Parts: sequence; C-alpha cells; structure tokens
Amino acid sequence: MSVRSLHKPVHLFRYCAGLVLCLPIFCFFIYPKVIYYSYSPKVGDVIFQSLNRSSDLVRAIEGVTGSQISHCGILVEKNNSWYVNEAYGPVHSTPLSKWIERGRGYWFSVYRLKAEYKNVIPQVVSELEKYQGKPYDSRYRLDDEKIYCSELVFKAFRDATDENLGQLEELGQLNWKPYKTTIEKYENGPVPLDRKMITPLGLSQSEKLNHVISLGIPGL
Repeated sequence: MSVRSLHKPVHLFRYCAGLVLCLPIFCFFIYPKVIYYSYSPKVGDVIFQSLNRSSDLVRAIEGVTGSQISHCGILVEKNNSWYVNEAYGPVHSTPLSKWIERGRGYWFSVYRLKAEYKNVIPQVVSELEKYQGKPYDSRYRLDDEKIYCSELVFKAFRDATDENLGQLEELGQLNWKPYKTTIEKYENGPVPLDRKMITPLGLSQSEKLNHVISLGIPGL
C-alpha cells in the first residue's frame, strides 16, 4: 500500500469532521437568514408558526386542533424594520428574524388579507395598540383582561371592520379529551366545553385570507 493511499482515510476524516463542524453553523445561523430573506413581508400579514413542544400548552394547542400551528401574530413595520405583533407573554412586538428563529424547524406560514380588505389594514394595525402590554391568557377566554395569540389578530380585525376573521369554535367541538389534564391544570377547574375561542388553525382557515408562502421545515 502506498503512502498516498494511507492518506486517503485521513483526508476523508478531516472532510467529514469539517462537515460536522459546519452543520450547526448552517442550521443555527445561515439557514434562518435564508428563510428570512425568502419572504417579502407586507404590513398586516398574518403569520403562523410551530412553537417548541417542550411546553404542555403547545402540545395541547396543536393536539386539540390537529395542526402543527401553535402560534400566530401580525406583521407591523417600525423604523423601516419588520416586527411581529404577538401575544407571547405580554402583547408586544418581536423582530421578525427573532420570531422566525423561535419556531420549530424555522417553519412559518404567511396569510394575507384579500384585496377587498386591503384598505382596512391601517385600521387593523391601529387597533392592535389597545391590547399592547396585556398579559397572555392561557385559559383562552375572549374577554379583554388577558389576550392569547389568535385572539389578538381576531379582535384587531373585528374592531376595525365589525367582521370576524375565522370562525369561533367551542372547546367541546375540538379534540380536547386527550389533553383533559393539561386543560384542567391551566383552567384550575373542569374543562369549559362551551367556551368559544378562535384557534390559530381556525384563523388561518378564514375565507378572508389568502395563503402567501410557507417556509422552513414543517412537522418537526
């Protein structure tokens, strides 16, 4: 065996080691930027994502609705930069790039109001202001004391137009039984089967929205 042939495994090892070292850099730094620049945002876009499944609340949201969608917000522009206004903790705005990086597989899906509603978008964004700083509602009630993610978008549109964006559903109509223990924990009581709510999935299915783009790795 020649000296040259002995070097081949060494070169292969170095090549593979280099790939292993580069993979985290690509996954955590380069890929999110590729995703970010593949989307052309517009004010008023409604954007959906999958949150980390380490949370029992996230698992319940996705399981109850039978969807990978567990969170949403609405695009706003501030100082020539893009933000997602969201109920994630207190209602606030998060830079779009950080919002995308938070999602599982950096997956997100964007929906845009149809052309006949284009003129109401400034008012929808304006209506968001009254909910800023409101605490997150893990019980998913439709009062204004606390706010959850799809409720924020739903109410901003409703307040601007007197119309609903998506269909309200009663919890008892959804797949709640496998998540009974989780719901009772956050409710601190029995499952409120007659509670009406707007789910992220229900919001995305509104006939007033058009799907624009989905990016990232779905289903992780």
